This record gives sequence, C-alpha cells and structure tokens, in this order.
Amino acid sequence: MLKQILSTIACVIALNSLAQNTKLEKSIDDLSARLVNAKEVSGVNVLLLKDSEVIYNKAFGYADVSTKQPLKTDNIFRIASQTKAITSIAVMMLYEKGKILLDDPISKYIPQFKNPQVLDKFNPADSSYTTVPAQREVTIRDLLRHTSGIDYPLISDDTRMQAIYAKVGAVTGIGSKGTLKEKMELLAKQPLRHHPNTAFTYGLNTDVLGYLVEVVSGVPLDKFFQTYIFEPLQMTDTQFKIPQDKADRLVSVSEKTDKDFAKVNHTIYENSSPDYPLEDGIYLSGGAGLSSTTADYAKFLQMLLNKGTYNGKRILGAKTVELMTTNQLSNQVILKGDPDFRFGLGFELVTEENKFSKSPSIGTFSWSGAFSTHYWADPKENIIGLVFTQEYFRPNHNDLGTLYKNVVYANMDTSDFY
Repeated sequence: MLKQILSTIACVIALNSLAQNTKLEKSIDDLSARLVNAKEVSGVNVLLLKDSEVIYNKAFGYADVSTKQPLKTDNIFRIASQTKAITSIAVMMLYEKGKILLDDPISKYIPQFKNPQVLDKFNPADSSYTTVPAQREVTIRDLLRHTSGIDYPLISDDTRMQAIYAKVGAVTGIGSKGTLKEKMELLAKQPLRHHPNTAFTYGLNTDVLGYLVEVVSGVPLDKFFQTYIFEPLQMTDTQFKIPQDKADRLVSVSEKTDKDFAKVNHTIYENSSPDYPLEDGIYLSGGAGLSSTTADYAKFLQMLLNKGTYNGKRILGAKTVELMTTNQLSNQVILKGDPDFRFGLGFELVTEENKFSKSPSIGTFSWSGAFSTHYWADPKENIIGLVFTQEYFRPNHNDLGTLYKNVVYANMDTSDFY
C-alpha cells in the first residue's frame, strides 16, 4: 500500500512539473510567434537553462529573410558586444596569474596611453579642439567598467567625439579592417570625453583590453581565446572568423522596412560588409568581433554561474567571479548618469538599488550585442537566458531582452521544475 501511495505521489509531482514546463514553454512560444508574425523580429533563437539543464531551446522565423531560410537552433550569430564579457574574463585570467593589477595605468603596458588629455573646447566647423590634462591616468579597472572617458565612434551620443573619431579614422570594431595594434595606438592619441572615473561612457574600452591581453600574454587575442577559454569550455562555434564549412550557418543581417524586414545588402557601420565574419583582414576587436551560437554562449555563462568552473575545468577563481559581478561604479558616476544603472567588471548588474525595475534576481548579470543579441545569468535561481536576433539598428534594442525576461519569470515557479 505504501508503495502505491509513493508511486501516486511521484506521478502527481511529475505531472505538476510537466504542466509547469508546458506553461513556460507555451508562454515563450506565444511571445516568439507573436513577434515574428507581427514583423517585430525577422527571427529569434531562445535558449533557457535551469540548474545546468536545458529547459527551452527553439528557433522562430528566418535565418535569411530574402530566401525564407528557416532559423535553426544551431545557427551562428554576430554577437558584437557580447564579446566584451569574454575579453573581460581573459583580462581577469591575467589578473589571477599576477601579471596585472586592476588599478595599474594602462600606459604601463601600452605606453601610447601615457599622459591622457581630456576634450575641452571643440570647433564644429573643422572638428578642431583643445584639451586639458586628465586628472589621472586611465586604469585597467576604468576600462573594465567603462569609466575611462574613451567613447565609441559613430554610435556615441556626443557629436564632438563622433567628429573627432571620424576625422582620424577610429572605428567601432564591428567588421573593421586593420590590426588591433594599429587601431588601439591610433585611439590612444585621441582625447578622452571626460576625466577618468567621473562618468560611465560606453566605448572602445574593451578593444583596448583585448590589446592588453595580447601585450601581456604575448599571444594573439584569437589564439588566447581559443586556448584558454573556448577549448576548455568546448565552445566549438565561437570565433572571430567563421570557417568556410560553417558559413551556411551564419544568420544574415536584416533591417526593418515600412511593413517587413529586408536583408541588409549594403555596408554597415564604417563601410564594413555585413558578411565580415567570413572575411580576412578584420581586426580582432575584443569589444565586438566574435560570432557564436546560443549553445556556445550558454557554456560560457554556465562557467560563471558555476563560480569559474565547467565540466571539472576551472577557468577563473570563485572570488574573481564575485569581484566581477560586484558594482564598480562610484556614487559620483552613478549620480552623473542613470541613477538605477549598476555595472561590474564587464556586466550590467541587478542590485538591491535597482531590483524594483527588473524581473531577474539580485545578483543577475547581463548585457547585449549591437545586432540585438541578449543574455542574462541569474545566480539565485541558477537560470541562464539567451535571446538572439540579427538586426541592424533595431529600435528600442534592449526592450526585446526585457520582454523575454518578464515572460520567463512570470511563468515559472522554480520549485516545480524537478
């Protein structure tokens, strides 16, 4: 009799778990289908993990809107700024080996950044300008948390910096031709937008960090990633240049027209080809250069949720992961910008101060890429979410990731999963 009772209880628990999973699955299905049918996205890959297990993995829409090629879960995406987290991990690996300190000036390793200057007066007629000496040098920590004063070409909201960068040929790193050394030494000669650690300015900081990895390790950035991160994590589909035998898995870039999407056949950013992941001569941008799959990037995030280990291999120390996911912005910086924004060493963070506006738990870290790829990792609930699309200058870019986070957290009771 006891055996029958226990069997009945087990069946009820299994059915409740199945119902809960079905509810979550249907909710994500409905959102994805609605976005595709309403022409809000051309295609979307969604991967969700809970306690290291895949609980959702589906693709909707098209990998190429011009041919109506269906999107698949193993398609490869340009992840742009999701590269930043990987470069940040590489920097912290050097930190753990005692090769750098976070508050070292970057000029200790890249002398061209010595004696930085801050933009003072600017003449829009010819883009000429004057500068004042920076209050202090740019540190590695500044670069990791984007408080250096280095800006982004083209996508900056400061037209002065846009003009200065355009005049000298500084580039975003998304499909940009050249070498990392050449581009970073050029950047070092340009003025800072503001004094270090007085504001958060999202810029080419992580490209500089990529060059730092090369200088300190003596290994090209792509080789460093491959040897010390991708191979141990079995990230077989993540690279700067996609090999020819995987070219057919690269999702095309699309853009919104009046009523639908069209494949991007023109150049993007600073006259780069949208097919740059297949081309030679592209510089190794630590801030924006990689392509990947949802499955590969999930392995990277799982390593971080596991406090630095994956499949028995340690990539980073637990205390280092804790440091990276601790807010690094001073009160002065926060008050000058978005009062609810918190950032660690490479990630946006959910903290006690900004939890009121976000579905994920305190401790969650996240970011996104320029072609509208999104990720988050929630240590409290042990959840990883990835939402990948491939669009050029998508309006309200960050809203897409937020939509999925809201649906996921609204339709799951984690105690019912297993």
